[in-house]
Amino acid sequence: MTAMTSATPSFATGWRLWALLAALLLISAISQIDRILPFILAEAIKTDLGLSDTQIGLLTGAAFAVCYTLFSLPLARMADRGSPRLVLLGCLLVWSVMTALGGLAASFVVLALTRFGVAFGEAGGMPAGHALIARQVRPERRGLALGLFSMGIPLGTMVGFVAGGAMADTAGWRTALVGAGALGGLALLLAALVIRPTPPRPRIEADRTPFAREALRLMSAPGFRWLFVAAVTIGFASAPFYAFSAPFLIRTHGLTAGQVGLSFGLLQGGLGVVGALLGGRGFDRAVRSGRGRIIGLPGWLFVISAVTTAAGLFAPAAWMSIALFVPTMFSFALLLPWAFGAAHLVAGPGKQAMATSLMMIGSGLVGPALAPVIVGAVSDGAAANGLSNPLGLGLLVVPIASALTGLATLIANDRIAATVRARQATTG
Repeated sequence: MTAMTSATPSFATGWRLWALLAALLLISAISQIDRILPFILAEAIKTDLGLSDTQIGLLTGAAFAVCYTLFSLPLARMADRGSPRLVLLGCLLVWSVMTALGGLAASFVVLALTRFGVAFGEAGGMPAGHALIARQVRPERRGLALGLFSMGIPLGTMVGFVAGGAMADTAGWRTALVGAGALGGLALLLAALVIRPTPPRPRIEADRTPFAREALRLMSAPGFRWLFVAAVTIGFASAPFYAFSAPFLIRTHGLTAGQVGLSFGLLQGGLGVVGALLGGRGFDRAVRSGRGRIIGLPGWLFVISAVTTAAGLFAPAAWMSIALFVPTMFSFALLLPWAFGAAHLVAGPGKQAMATSLMMIGSGLVGPALAPVIVGAVSDGAAANGLSNPLGLGLLVVPIASALTGLATLIANDRIAATVRARQATTG
């Protein structure tokens, strides 16, 4: 039974709604820029600091993932129970400062510590943003709002790759990181003016339950459990794909960082924007249909992308590799609003940030911590043994994980549909 105080939801409308969504989109994009920059800057960082591929994998994977996951649930709990606005602004401040400090690092250890700091800040960004959407956007428009918020990821990837690649070739990787941190500071000032405080949320039973117990209760739902499995496997696919696609194209096909950033970044940005918007609108339509089968399409797309990505790793020309990576770029963006929307639907009111946090833990811990290191270790080992295309061999982790993501998503689709049918039978 739910206990609550008297409080009327205060949803944003008109220009306030679009200002909120624009601010969240900007914050999401900057978050992704700060996360993605070390990927396109990897070759320059490796040369300057004398690092190995394994160390690059640690910087882009474990150094970020461990701290990101460690603080995600507590920060999500703060956003659900308190002020998501203050959580979001505080997190933005932390990750922007730490990104800028990364440009001053003179060793692997110091750079890794700054990545820990970026991860700490970003751990609360998405849950707080989703909590704001849950409180200030009407239910019938939340799929679109989640799609717009998720659109910041491909936009940030595009800007990070294009601008980061250009700066790596001209001003250097250190200037790129300092500049990204300064951009976050400007976004903080804008967001503080645009995002209005949320009214107190009605108190619910989950507020009195320890968040670990509430998380376990949510994980006991079959539909959510398989969504979590899909989140884990997509982490194994996405983390090494973004960490090593640029080095792969540079080493295997002889492109410059600027060329990779322009071609790969623009494609990822354009496809990501379309995918996020279609994903958000597609989720809204799937929910309105009442059938419960709400995430089947992204599942099948991941199965297709597994085949094309594997072919792209051994294509003879750069343009062919990039073209064959397109389904994977599109699938990552399309799944985001669909998966988060489904997780929120299963979790229920007052637990949206908790659901987001658990999905982030699934996608952000094991895969990003291990997969880039595995790819780097396989690449180093293959190169030491004189094998051709060593990085391509290591990147085979991506299509394998993509196929598993598709399978887990399709199973989650069936489990959620069964839950919806059971609810309809009970109420009907």
